[in-house]
Amino acid sequence: MEVILGTGPLGRAVMKELLRKGKKVRMVNSSGKANVPGDVEVVQGDLMSEIGALAALKGATRVFQCAAPPYHKWEGLFQQMMSCITQAAAFHQASLIMGDNLYMYGEVQGPMHEGLPYKAHTRKGKVRAEVAQNLLNLHNQGILKVAIGRGSDFYGPHAANSSFGGRFFGPLIAGKSVALMGNPDQLHTVTYVEDFGRALVVLSEHEDALGQIWHVPHAETVSARRFAELAFEAAGHAPRIGTMGRGMLRIGGLFIPAAREMIEMLYEFEQPFVMDCTKFTQRFGAVMTPTPLRTALKETVAWYRTQTK
Repeated sequence: MEVILGTGPLGRAVMKELLRKGKKVRMVNSSGKANVPGDVEVVQGDLMSEIGALAALKGATRVFQCAAPPYHKWEGLFQQMMSCITQAAAFHQASLIMGDNLYMYGEVQGPMHEGLPYKAHTRKGKVRAEVAQNLLNLHNQGILKVAIGRGSDFYGPHAANSSFGGRFFGPLIAGKSVALMGNPDQLHTVTYVEDFGRALVVLSEHEDALGQIWHVPHAETVSARRFAELAFEAAGHAPRIGTMGRGMLRIGGLFIPAAREMIEMLYEFEQPFVMDCTKFTQRFGAVMTPTPLRTALKETVAWYRTQTK
């Protein structure tokens, strides 16, 4: 049994790939409801409790951790949730594949690779660093088999709450202006969520992936402005691009908690933010290659248009 924690965009991308491979899938969320294919089991699970996590993971051979507490409530809650999940996975002797991000590295000069130290100066970055280190410790102690797949800001079907989500593609498909954070002319790696999901499944299938961190593959890195231009092209509209700095985020943060939380992460958009996925490509390039950027943008635009009908 393949168990996916979370029914958000990454969990759905993992589900899609597992179903393509003919696997039996269970998805876990807090409501027990999700719009998924009928042959996917969806169960309600309290991942903040040891008992809830034990029940949710019963019968699992592989667990894909794609869940997270609300973005503005990570401190404390993320660690508590991961403690319950890892205890349950170890009890059921299931391997754990973690969907992670790049916050733990902090501000980096040059491309980010898996060998970098954790030097996060942000609250959320420190949480991610603690979670990742705890997972690797559990693996090294022989308590739990773990692999960590990391992606950058993702976009694609169902990824409406990401930096390049609904507030970006919603206006864009209507031909309206979009606002890019920070300096839009700096290089910024983005990860197509469908590729992220596929990569986590690849990691789960290879024993030598365990105990390691892997940056999942992505198409060529371009600037945020170029990404927006290509997205407008995919939507059939002329580019209309504005910018949004710290001041606008502070104003937005008065009403939207997620906007307030983005202020400490704004450095990612003010300087080059480039993820190196050479390690994954060299090991698994024969198994998986990333979706070309223009193709991924066409698929994303098409999905958003289905949401407006």
